[in-house]
Amino acid sequence: MSASDMATSSDAQLARILSALDEDKAEEIVQIDLRGKSAIGDYMVICSGRSSRQVTAIAEKLSERLKSEMGVLTKVEGKDSGDWVLIDTGDVIVHVFRPEVREFYQLEKMWLQGHEAAQATKS
Repeated sequence: MSASDMATSSDAQLARILSALDEDKAEEIVQIDLRGKSAIGDYMVICSGRSSRQVTAIAEKLSERLKSEMGVLTKVEGKDSGDWVLIDTGDVIVHVFRPEVREFYQLEKMWLQGHEAAQATKS
């Protein structure tokens, strides 16, 4: 697969992930471009669900959609507790948090630079 095919693949995954999160009423969705910053993936997406049940449901639906619609197999961690679920597609890493847990870990501040972090915390 060429570099441009890989970029298209991760861009397509990102677009579908953002759409699915919006459809499932995820809150405070933030996307972070990791290209050139880290080898763990091309993008990171951070969002919140209102309860443990919603966090788990968002993660399950997202994983199912990616598999059925795009043939993307995901690795999922943390689904049992529903506080923080990580979905890894290989190209895009999605963190779904309960609001209190998200506030505690503040991943946006760790990955975003200067004014980007300030903008992410305002939205």
